[in-house]
Amino acid sequence: MLRNSRASYGTVAIALHWAIALLFFGQIALGYLMQAVADRPRLQFNLFQWHKSFGFLVLGLALARLAWSFSGTRPQPVPGMPRWEAAAARAVHFLLLALTIAVPLAGWAIASTSPLKIPSYAFDLVVVPDLPLARSDAMEAFWSQAHALLAYGAGLLALAHAGAALHHHAARRDATLTRMLGLRRR
Repeated sequence: MLRNSRASYGTVAIALHWAIALLFFGQIALGYLMQAVADRPRLQFNLFQWHKSFGFLVLGLALARLAWSFSGTRPQPVPGMPRWEAAAARAVHFLLLALTIAVPLAGWAIASTSPLKIPSYAFDLVVVPDLPLARSDAMEAFWSQAHALLAYGAGLLALAHAGAALHHHAARRDATLTRMLGLRRR
């Protein structure tokens, strides 16, 4: 089933969720790698371009996920989940979605404000235009700091989210995780 139902997530929501999650954690690893190869500028430049390319992909998928979430049914909390926990889960889902949009936007702002004026090539296919922001070392530093803080915050929140899903699966034995995997709980 492509669309969500009241009891489970549909194929589109599941595919977007896992694609964004894998790309996002891959981006964090790539960010570390870019810093680790600072003594190899050619490699570092190429890694930056890949990081930007995947960042634009995350942004596009996150915007698609946002649109998809508004276009259909949202699954109800699993039976027996306390109201406070369901509210917390909704808040975390909203915040994670917002961060998967905000982090790439902050990264795009870094490239757009850099005095170096290095174009952003999305997968060597198209040049992505800069955002209409003022260029300066101070603005680039601001957006670099914002990008890092947002990314680390999103990473920590995603780990907590995954931990909560595993807790529901292993300790509570409910369908929280299995319905995001597209599996039916027996």
